[in-house]
Amino acid sequence: MKTELVTTLKRQATQVLKELKDKKEPVLITEHGKPSAYLVDVEHFEKLNKKLALLEGLARGEKAIQEGRIISNEDAKKRMNRWLK
Repeated sequence: MKTELVTTLKRQATQVLKELKDKKEPVLITEHGKPSAYLVDVEHFEKLNKKLALLEGLARGEKAIQEGRIISNEDAKKRMNRWLK
């Protein structure tokens, strides 16, 4: 992963963004020698958000099972059919 100073980003934003777009490699931005932010290309960011949404859905499902909030497969199919119509 590439690391850039925040001052480099300020002075050469166009070049940093071009390299980010070309290489598809996240860039760690540092301020005063400490990590401050990550720059990622749009495609990578959107994939991460989709993965996060999926993981959150799985976590909600596991919690529902642990709490006993479950329904039969047949009831689930009926509910899904209502949404798909």
